[in-house]
Amino acid sequence: MIVYKIENNLSVEDFKAVLIESTLADRRPVNEPGRLLNMVKQGNLIITAREQGKLIGVSRSLTDFSFCTYLSDLAVIKEFQKKGIGKELIRQTKLAAPLAKRILLSAPDAISYYTKIGMTQHKYCYYLDDINDLK
Repeated sequence: MIVYKIENNLSVEDFKAVLIESTLADRRPVNEPGRLLNMVKQGNLIITAREQGKLIGVSRSLTDFSFCTYLSDLAVIKEFQKKGIGKELIRQTKLAAPLAKRILLSAPDAISYYTKIGMTQHKYCYYLDDINDLK
């Protein structure tokens, strides 16, 4: 049985492990413990999925609980993928902040997943990584 719950005190070690065991480690600073610590500490809505106590998935979000929730990390370890766990983590995130719109940036390989589970793709998203790119 999989248990979903809010765990805003998730350990950095558990968070790092689920990133590595999923497909997110390639796009997250898993070798920078200080950044990972800040990611966990500053995420104000962390939903976990555990089976017999083992962390198998996580949804880490930043939210104001009223208008928007940026779902920054959605990770499910490889052996548990394609079993509805990611979808349930998104559902639990929405239930925790029901008034807020869910917003996320998809990894290229996951674009079809989000539309398949009923999320709407938005064409007006922008991001800035390097301050020197700002003109």
